[in-house]
Amino acid sequence: MAESFLFSIAENVVGKIGSVALQEIGLAWGVKTELQKLEATLTTIKSVLLDAEEKQWNDRQLRDWLGKLKHVCYDVEDVLDEFQYQALQRQVVSHGSLKTKVLGFFSSSNPLPFSFKMGHRIKEVRERLDGIAADRAQFNLQTCMERAPLVYRETTHFVLASDVIGRDKDKEKVLELLMNSSDDAESISVIPIVGLGGLGKTTLAKLVYNDPWVVGHFKKRIWVCVSNDFDMKMVIIDIINSIKTTVEGGSGTGLLKYNELNLEQSQTVLRTTLGNENFFLVLDDMWNEDCQKWIELKTLLMNGAKGNKIVVTTRGHPVASIMGTVQAYILEGLPHVDCLSVFLKWAFNEGQEKQHPNLVKIGDDIVKKCNGVPLAARTLGSLLFSKFEPRDWLDVRDNDIWKLEQKEGDILPALRLSYEQLPSYLKCCFAYCSIFPKDYVLDNESLVCIWSAKGLIEPSKKKQELDDIGNRYIKEMLSRSFFQDFEDHHYYFTFKMHDLMHDLASFISQTECTLIDCVSPTVSRMVRHVSFSYDLDEKEILRVVGELNDIRTIYFPFVLETSRGEPFLKACISRFKCIKMLDLTGSNFDTLPNSINNLKHLRFLNLSLNKRIKKLPNSVCKLFHLQTFSLQGCEGFENLPKDFGNLINLRQLVITMKQRALTGIGRLESLRILRIFGCENLEFLLQGTQSLTALRSLQIGSCRSLETLAPSMKQLPLLEHLVIIDCERLNSLDGNGEDHVPRLGNLRFLFLGNLPKLEALPEWMRNLTSLDRLVIEECPQLTERCKKTTGEDWHKISHVSEIYIDGVKTP
Repeated sequence: MAESFLFSIAENVVGKIGSVALQEIGLAWGVKTELQKLEATLTTIKSVLLDAEEKQWNDRQLRDWLGKLKHVCYDVEDVLDEFQYQALQRQVVSHGSLKTKVLGFFSSSNPLPFSFKMGHRIKEVRERLDGIAADRAQFNLQTCMERAPLVYRETTHFVLASDVIGRDKDKEKVLELLMNSSDDAESISVIPIVGLGGLGKTTLAKLVYNDPWVVGHFKKRIWVCVSNDFDMKMVIIDIINSIKTTVEGGSGTGLLKYNELNLEQSQTVLRTTLGNENFFLVLDDMWNEDCQKWIELKTLLMNGAKGNKIVVTTRGHPVASIMGTVQAYILEGLPHVDCLSVFLKWAFNEGQEKQHPNLVKIGDDIVKKCNGVPLAARTLGSLLFSKFEPRDWLDVRDNDIWKLEQKEGDILPALRLSYEQLPSYLKCCFAYCSIFPKDYVLDNESLVCIWSAKGLIEPSKKKQELDDIGNRYIKEMLSRSFFQDFEDHHYYFTFKMHDLMHDLASFISQTECTLIDCVSPTVSRMVRHVSFSYDLDEKEILRVVGELNDIRTIYFPFVLETSRGEPFLKACISRFKCIKMLDLTGSNFDTLPNSINNLKHLRFLNLSLNKRIKKLPNSVCKLFHLQTFSLQGCEGFENLPKDFGNLINLRQLVITMKQRALTGIGRLESLRILRIFGCENLEFLLQGTQSLTALRSLQIGSCRSLETLAPSMKQLPLLEHLVIIDCERLNSLDGNGEDHVPRLGNLRFLFLGNLPKLEALPEWMRNLTSLDRLVIEECPQLTERCKKTTGEDWHKISHVSEIYIDGVKTP
């Protein structure tokens, strides 16, 4: 739909025009009046956009008008971005207040031709906008108020096993099929679970997977999400990694990546990893109907053990016929009473429904429209959480969406109704998630950076951090079931989108985003955000992007076997001047070209896992809008360019390098997240006068030469999260006995993992009064010293409210 990002763009542009810096720039360049006219037109249009969004589903002309409007709004945003770029450039090279910098630059030193050119561009886009805006009268659009921010529950609510209602009998029947199926060593029993999307096939499989009989009976339990594209090597590697994580107790480090092995090598590793012990395997969301592929995988899984069992979840009966060794278990919709219980559980806090019998009665009518599908009931219940006015419930029950023609089992109307009730700032964030593949595991840190690069996170008037606002967005969507499968990893959390939610996001953003998951794809020329999950060769990738002119996002969610080289990089730089997110993970080139600084709008640059890159041109330091930069896994990278500190908007840096000290980052005043991984020669974090005064999260991993953090810790006054893992020589957090008391008054979370030489915690730990979670894993000396009451270091940490030692929470 054409409007999927329009309100967000308009909001973003109005905010930029209203900023003090841009107002002063407009005054200095003599375009203040044009900016004011532009702001007035956009403000007027923005007031009717929410009404237009709701009416456009059944009005082709309105959709076309919104599409034209969105196109010109993108152009307005680009012009204002260039204004801001010039201001940032002056901020880097000047001294004094921002006002002096901006006015001094634009009134004297900047050439007149550039000023004239920018003034002309503003007038041109303003006149185009006025022309399109004048057509709005024919649609009779009304001014609508923005929806208030959502009230959401804490995340623990989403993951309780007690949330599963009405599937006990189904679980017992599947377990019965497992127990009664063949235990022959020459075969593998395969039990398919078949049902429509949203019925809870995956939920049922999880109940079986975690059942005490299954846990006790099988040596290995394995879970793999297969989804649409059955890539044999990908499935094999996922099986291997699942065993490493769940059976061997892996922390996530050392897992295989797709491009590390060829197919034959991965098969060999699979046989070794499986051994000759019996296993229970779940192949979740299987779509493959190619019998030969299944025979090949099944043959690889034959390890000689007796009683191996596989559960397959699928929507397709042909899949069940190909794979099943017993009759498929057909999952039906929930009985009405159970579906109502699901709805009420998500609509009210426990017991609260008894105080609102009138709402329960309306809810009963709403649940009848869910056709026994728990995902629909859960989503609509979440939508009405904390709403106690009958009109809100009646609006859902009587909404026109229910009148649209529906196929049997179609729950998209219920999901779309929930989508339309979201505040606009969440609508665009949700729609943008269609760039991720189905079943993709998202994490909060990465998603917030990606949303921020796209300009989807609205700055708060209360001066909240963008990371905090983005995390709030995620929690709001978790609470409304747009995201699910929440898992807490202490210092970050992960989650997924249900397949049907992904279908909804793809439907909404179809003219804006596309996910390339096949050979020779057809891509709309209107698309601005492109994601590649299929292993196309570089020539085919260049063909796809060569047909597009206005790309803002290029993203590779997986490390693919085919790497991108210089031709792809140069094509991106020459064609996509307004790109904001460029993901070059797993690429294959020695350095970036000097012309990289032409990407003035770039916010997100990922060069991870490039094994060849050794250096960066100093021109990369002119990417003043850049917020996220990753060099993780670039094992040959030597050091950062001399002017790296000029990246004054950089918020997240992830780096692997060969140097003994991390230099060149001391002037990164906006840096909030620093992740240092695989720096095998690193001995010092920060030296001299370097001070990361805004840093909130520091993560250090696999730095084998690092022995102490001193004196770096004195220079991190706002640090909230500190993670140190796999640093085998680290023996001290505070130096060689010197008076070293860090200013860590904001530290809330500390994770220490696999630090065999770390002998004790420093005495200043007692002063960390904000610390509320401490996690210690695989640190044998600390494990003894931190035992409750009796440990020598217990008095240093006894004030911490949550302490986990080797996976066990201290009572």
